[in-house]
Amino acid sequence: DILVDGKLCDCDVVVNCKVGDPIPLEVKLTNWSKHSVGPFALTMTPYQDYQNGVHNYELQDAITFVGSNTFYIDSVKPTKDSVYFGALLFLYTGDFYLNIKFHEDNCSRDLPLSWFCLPSVHIRAMEPM
Repeated sequence: DILVDGKLCDCDVVVNCKVGDPIPLEVKLTNWSKHSVGPFALTMTPYQDYQNGVHNYELQDAITFVGSNTFYIDSVKPTKDSVYFGALLFLYTGDFYLNIKFHEDNCSRDLPLSWFCLPSVHIRAMEPM
């Protein structure tokens, strides 16, 4: 599960936030397999989608992470959850997306397949009222 500002996100949800306010980000991974998985890393990559096949990943002046955009995870035990917290800070208005990916390494073959299908999160940063 992915939560932005406390709201559960999937492909059809747009989360609205205010420019200049830190926005809490939570990623919850559940291991439904019969064995522990890990270690691995999870990286959040913000981008803008221009709806013409072009994605802009050069957003260092528009978005910053409070902390790191990468979570390092030792292991997730069978049938257990592992939750990771971070925050985003939007400096400009606009529609942004957050792509969540696992680092490729030799343990990726043991990760649950559903973890590779995490949705892109759509966030709309607006001027504060």
